[in-house]
Amino acid sequence: MAIKDIFKKKEAEKKAQEKEKPVLKDKEKKGKKTVHPVEVYRVLKSPHITEKSGDLSQKNQYLFKVYKEANKIEVKRAVEKTYNVDVVSVKIINVSGKKRRLGKIKGESPGYKKAIVKIKSGQKIEALLV
Repeated sequence: MAIKDIFKKKEAEKKAQEKEKPVLKDKEKKGKKTVHPVEVYRVLKSPHITEKSGDLSQKNQYLFKVYKEANKIEVKRAVEKTYNVDVVSVKIINVSGKKRRLGKIKGESPGYKKAIVKIKSGQKIEALLV
């Protein structure tokens, strides 16, 4: 009889725990995940200012150096948060390192990742205008 009492206590504890769980709202039940705020310093390294980026700024496109682990969604959120603009699209390019040589020693310069960010027409990022 003592064994049956142990199982009854466990079932009662499970039921009590189920009652304590918070009730989810309709939006959370549909599978929408909560978005964590983007940590900009872990996504954007710096604006990439070149002649090409100057030409692209006339088309509402801006270049940024980003970390290797960053993806398009993170870059979009980081630019929107930092510069208060609406991002239309993001293109990411992996630039490979160039081969270098100094006498007999061969090496390679490090590559990097850059993002071309297109923003909504009529908006500008003043800090990056060349």
